[in-house]
Amino acid sequence: MLRTGFGLIFLLLIISTFAVAQQTDSLRRATDSLNRVAAINLLRTTDSLRRADSLRRDSIKIDTNMVNRYRIDPRRNALPQHLRPVQIFPEQIPVTMLDYKVSYWHKYVIFGINFNQAGFSNNWAGGGVNSFALNSNLNYKLEYNKQPFVYTTQFILLYGRSKNRGQLSRKSNDRIFLDNKIATQMSKSWFFFGSVSFESQFDKGFSYDANEVRTRISNFMAPGYVTESLGFEYKPNGYFDLRIGTGTARQTFVLDTVISNKTGPNYGVTQYRTFKNELAFQAVAAFDKEIMQNLRLTSRYQLFIPYGRSLKNVDHRLDATIAARVNRLISVTITGVALFDNDTSPNVQSNENLALGVLYRFP
Repeated sequence: MLRTGFGLIFLLLIISTFAVAQQTDSLRRATDSLNRVAAINLLRTTDSLRRADSLRRDSIKIDTNMVNRYRIDPRRNALPQHLRPVQIFPEQIPVTMLDYKVSYWHKYVIFGINFNQAGFSNNWAGGGVNSFALNSNLNYKLEYNKQPFVYTTQFILLYGRSKNRGQLSRKSNDRIFLDNKIATQMSKSWFFFGSVSFESQFDKGFSYDANEVRTRISNFMAPGYVTESLGFEYKPNGYFDLRIGTGTARQTFVLDTVISNKTGPNYGVTQYRTFKNELAFQAVAAFDKEIMQNLRLTSRYQLFIPYGRSLKNVDHRLDATIAARVNRLISVTITGVALFDNDTSPNVQSNENLALGVLYRFP
């Protein structure tokens, strides 16, 4: 009986020892698995950090050769200067500042004064005459352009006088020209237009004989021209336009009775009369462009073909101006006019002027 009790106790001890050993082995295996997982995660994390660090180092590499291109070397023997660092601050632009209004009006102004002068001493062996000349010009153009409607007005004033020693002063240039045009666009380059223009002069004009006796040949509104025209305008760009006035009327005025009562052509007006009206076909071509740097060409050609008269009465007029700017204000200007009008002369008339002076242009 006693032996049987000791055998049971011994058997229980063996069984408990085996269970404890098996549990200890399971715990050791679980610990080893956790250690392996932690080691793998640590290796992965280390490798990721190493890659990120390598990428970070690669992304901030600097090419010193490229940086040296922007280096500004100081001048030789230059004194050191302490410059404050440039500070840039962001600014918020209010939306109200961007609320602009569109203006359909455009203005162009050219104003010039030219001087010519020559002087000689009394004992100048080469000979010569003291002289002085003054010329002025104003070209004002105003345009309203809101497609398809276009309105343009142009105002040109020219006046000049010259004085030679021993002679009376004479005018060298004299013109008043006003042109108003209304047009509506029909296609990309074609317009239908109507225009009214006026042309005359400021001062009296004289012819002189060998004895300096003068005869009056022109005055304000003697002659004076008013021209109305309807037709089509071709304007392919901003510096050239061509008007074709199929329906044109021109009125010629000679209001100075001293001129209208004398015998002669009298600008096509019958003697003792002061008015003449003509119907005609008119073409006007205008060109205005800076053909080279600081060199601008402005020209206007007018063709007037009166209905019911022979071709010898066709009128041609060409006005051309070349302005070369020396600097902001000083310029050299060449102006010229070629005119054929059988009512005033059977031959071509022309004048030319070369001057150095002040020229103001806006804009």
